[in-house]
Amino acid sequence: MISAAMIGAAPMRHGARGFSLLEVLLAIILLGLLIAGAYSGIHAAANAMRAGEAAIDRADRLRTAQEFLRHQLSRILPLTWAQNQDGTTKVFEGKRDFMRFVAPMPGYLSRGGPYVQTLELARGKDGLQLRFADTMLNGFDVDKSRSGDVEPVVLLDHIRDGRFEYQTLDEQGKLAGWSSDWPDAAVTPLLVRIQLSMQPGIQMPWPVLDVPLMLNAGAVRALPVRRTVIRPGADG
Repeated sequence: MISAAMIGAAPMRHGARGFSLLEVLLAIILLGLLIAGAYSGIHAAANAMRAGEAAIDRADRLRTAQEFLRHQLSRILPLTWAQNQDGTTKVFEGKRDFMRFVAPMPGYLSRGGPYVQTLELARGKDGLQLRFADTMLNGFDVDKSRSGDVEPVVLLDHIRDGRFEYQTLDEQGKLAGWSSDWPDAAVTPLLVRIQLSMQPGIQMPWPVLDVPLMLNAGAVRALPVRRTVIRPGADG
């Protein structure tokens, strides 16, 4: 026997319904938008973190390169590393994009004694590269150095343009102008300058590096000495 309560409850059970297809699609779209927004935020944060790490690494490389170059250039020694056919010696060779000299290496890189060291601006995959190579002075061979037996170390890359310059004293004992071609390989300069301009997009500029040599006796030329000859019988 069916009671009145059961008859009244039956229509309520038949009237209950779920979500429509349109509502489900809207919910999926909203969920997709939320996931896409979250992913974009995470991706942007990851890119910013990588860019920050790259900038810190580049600043550290630039600072390390400048400190290393300042240390090496300031300790250039007037020691012969080659001899020309005419008997003249080579102590320092300096061009716009090439430099060779003798200096000691830092203790953690040295095996004792002075080293022939080479700096050059050479074309690389991403613009110019500042390269450094070193060989012990004892047994140094210019021909072997040209054959590529010594693997250079890249100190800095992504360089758009750059040059090396040199300065010494003139005959009056005053500072001469900067020159990108060192004229006398038998003596060392008084000052060495490295100027670099980085490629567009590199936010870390290179400050001009001027390095005075600690031992620059070779750069100072003796001035002519005037002697006064007093002849017998001359007045005064």
